[in-house]
Amino acid sequence: MSSSSKVKNSRIPNGKRNICVIVLGDIGRSPRMQYHVKSLLQHDFNVDLIGYGDTEPIAEIRQNAKCNIQQLVAFPELNLPKMLKYIFKSIWQTLSLFIALFNIRRPDTILCQNPPGIPTLFVCYMYCLLFKHCKFIIDWHNYTYTILSLASDTFPTINENPEALSTINRNPQRRMVKLAKWFEQYFGRKSSGNFCVTKMMQKDLRENWDIQATVLYDRPASQFQSIGLEQKHDLFYRLANDYHEFLPVRINSDEFQATRFTYKDSNGTVQLRIDRPAILVSSTSWTPDEDFSILLKALDRYENVAKEERSHYPHLFCIITGKGPQKSYYMNHIAKRNYKNVTIVTPWLTIEDYPLCLASADLGVCLHYSSSGFDLPMKVVDMFGCALPVCAVKYKCIGELVEHGKNGFVFETYLELSQHLLTWFYDYPYNSVKEKEEFNERLFNFQSVRWDDYWNTHALPVFVE
Repeated sequence: MSSSSKVKNSRIPNGKRNICVIVLGDIGRSPRMQYHVKSLLQHDFNVDLIGYGDTEPIAEIRQNAKCNIQQLVAFPELNLPKMLKYIFKSIWQTLSLFIALFNIRRPDTILCQNPPGIPTLFVCYMYCLLFKHCKFIIDWHNYTYTILSLASDTFPTINENPEALSTINRNPQRRMVKLAKWFEQYFGRKSSGNFCVTKMMQKDLRENWDIQATVLYDRPASQFQSIGLEQKHDLFYRLANDYHEFLPVRINSDEFQATRFTYKDSNGTVQLRIDRPAILVSSTSWTPDEDFSILLKALDRYENVAKEERSHYPHLFCIITGKGPQKSYYMNHIAKRNYKNVTIVTPWLTIEDYPLCLASADLGVCLHYSSSGFDLPMKVVDMFGCALPVCAVKYKCIGELVEHGKNGFVFETYLELSQHLLTWFYDYPYNSVKEKEEFNERLFNFQSVRWDDYWNTHALPVFVE
């Protein structure tokens, strides 16, 4: 019998199987909390999931009778001053959370995501104070106050001021930021259990917040894995129905179901096109902490170099997924560029197609920069799960995930990123970058440890002890 089975059978008290998971955000865009729910359901817990329902959650949650989803009503869009709007929104969310908590099965444990910590931590603590036998667990993804600090200032781009990134927690005396830090620290200490996403965050919580946390690294779910050529072809062929960029420039007489990258021959066998572009993929939330201008400037340089050395550099096909507030701004900038050697397409991918897209690419790019410097981007975990090497923005704890020159590259400027692209795609698809073999070995090892096994070892004991 496995150790996790022993824990399940002997240490979970009878009748202590109701858990409430709170996401004060879009449930469908909160993969880590969804994975928590999925794992809890696999261990026969009853789960009530509270959050916003803008995006559909994964099927394992939607279709499980032991999981009830309680959707919160979003704060109405009001034309108010920023500070006043924040106060009213916090009051609205406080009342919404309390109402939701009193409309579900009485939980024995509450697991909440932080951030946002306001008002989530307060509501969870007050509920557990009212029902004294309810356990309060926090999953620390980042800090609320550093995100507020980021939102209060103009975010420095890496291109313009690399040194400014080390001072991301600017203006700590700002009233709201200072209040948020006190709030987060005070109510964070009231928890009876904690997870965090990195060792550096664990150390910071312990030394500066007096909070003991268990490191629970993000690991890829089972759907993020390598795929075969036929699956890649099916994806490209489906996407070509909505995005003409996936269609081939020309079709030969012996090609059937042709895409820009693949085709079926007369025997129905999928083949790679010799003149196929290289595929670069990036997932972005189009927010200030992901400076998309870095990638655009890197692509500008790639375009210029490829124009001069056409025989050595392939056409670069960039798939940019995600949605967010700055998307229209950057789409206008993209439209003004007259690329000849670069194509940019921004499809909205389904939950099922997103892992396939990552597994079909040649290189990933992550533009995420942590407001605190203590969290790691889930999108890189997903890419590694698909054995996709990644170029990621450098900050102080990124080395816990991306090891430069071993499973990916880190960069601080657009020049560094463009150089990684030029090196990686030189003479594609016949090139042999010396790091690729080592990359493949390390990514294979990363793929071998999935969320379920890692959660059983590191998280399950926190719920049952």
